[in-house]
Amino acid sequence: MSLFQNAGRLARWGLVGAAFSLSACNDLGSGSQRSLTPIPPETLAMMEQAGVTKESPTLIRAYKKEAEFEVWKQRPDGRYAYLKTFPMCRWSGQLGPKVREGDRQVPEGFYSITPGQMNPNSAYYLSFNVGYPNAYDRAFGHGGGSIMVHGACSSAGCFSMTDRQIGEIYAILRTSFNNGQRSIQMQSYPFKMTAENLAKHRMDPNIGFWKQLKEGSDHFEIAGKEPAVGVCGRRYVFDAASANGQPLDASLACPPLRRNAEIEAQVAQKAAADEAKVAQLAAAGVRPVRVVYQDGGQHPDFYARVAEVSRPDALIAPIEIALDEKIGGSKSRSPLIAMSAAKLAAKAKKEAEIKIAAQPATTIKPAEAAPAEPTKLSAFAGATDSIGGLLGFPKEAPPAAPAAQSEAPAPVAKAEPAKAELSKAVFSKTEVAKAGKAGPVKASATKTVATGQSAASQAPASLPPHRVDPAKKPQASLGGEHRAKVAEAAASAPALREGLSPSARP
Repeated sequence: MSLFQNAGRLARWGLVGAAFSLSACNDLGSGSQRSLTPIPPETLAMMEQAGVTKESPTLIRAYKKEAEFEVWKQRPDGRYAYLKTFPMCRWSGQLGPKVREGDRQVPEGFYSITPGQMNPNSAYYLSFNVGYPNAYDRAFGHGGGSIMVHGACSSAGCFSMTDRQIGEIYAILRTSFNNGQRSIQMQSYPFKMTAENLAKHRMDPNIGFWKQLKEGSDHFEIAGKEPAVGVCGRRYVFDAASANGQPLDASLACPPLRRNAEIEAQVAQKAAADEAKVAQLAAAGVRPVRVVYQDGGQHPDFYARVAEVSRPDALIAPIEIALDEKIGGSKSRSPLIAMSAAKLAAKAKKEAEIKIAAQPATTIKPAEAAPAEPTKLSAFAGATDSIGGLLGFPKEAPPAAPAAQSEAPAPVAKAEPAKAELSKAVFSKTEVAKAGKAGPVKASATKTVATGQSAASQAPASLPPHRVDPAKKPQASLGGEHRAKVAEAAASAPALREGLSPSARP
């Protein structure tokens, strides 16, 4: 094709490109000879090495997280061969699909680039429209301005390259179009569809959509050919055709589909292997994360070239926020993780039961109380913490000193052998002084302390035990219910001082 024929074709593309003047990237400029720049010699050498020609069909794959732009070329056998990767100078937004005008999102999905979408008159050196929105986007009501791949390393929702990069990419696409390729497929992904990336992003709200994109990626990688892309039932379908002649409609349910059984079997096998790897990585401790960008990212090759990048202040490193697996069963949660969590919970419960059963038993004696009010005195006697006698009060200070420093109980005059155990429970001077501040105590309890009567012979069997050794003091505080009952019982404590025997008074 002569230079004049090329110029005429490019002029027609330029007229179409002018229609994109209101796009998200404001892609409008004056005509120039940039669009006629030839493919660099080193790239032609790479084509020869890959077994492809410059005229052969082209396919593009882009990855946002890795900020990479791949170019593939078709070999004579119809399979695509990888040619080279262009580090992306800038993309904007977050991981996830584009939804509306102004969200600064780079779209994700399968798009088609035609000769009419090439813009040699771009204000961003050179550019081409990726074809957003496609049928899938429109089925969900997603819209927005035209999304471009362009130069100038400036992005407001576009794939941004350097001027030199877009000049080479433009030349590769232009040459394929000149040789008769009608459309070039562009596969735009949030990240490379590896098990490691899927494990890290398994709890992202977009994971269902991303698994659809992975299915298309698997078709391409297994068959080595450009996958036929359709949309029905508001989802992508790949290498499938209607079995009854009914056309695919993005908003209607899919009709019966005819597929290549061999390819489908291999895709299903790869998907199962990747899912097993994801579960294995999750079980090994790979935490799910959410990656948050200030406003998109760039390839590490440009870290030291800040002056070339638009809004360099927004190109800080993304933040990875670790997420917790949901307990109780979530559809996005791996069954292996759920099983592991259940086993850990059962193990913790069993260990707690063993620990409780292993606690040493203490010698106990029931406390005497008035039969008319067993409930109050039951709680009152059970609240023993630091006194260790028949009556007790909650501690008012921090945990008690070691047993060697605890006060010795005051002796009871002429204690009989049967009452020897009871004498250990008599208050010390310090403890009675503390108790005297709490309020009066029931008369029945006062009588027990003063006379030293055997509590075992008079207390109801239903009353709770108390500790007889004040050196063995429990460290755990009482529950809220016991505290309330103890406070109620302690409201009448001043009578304690009157009821104590002379030997027990301070």
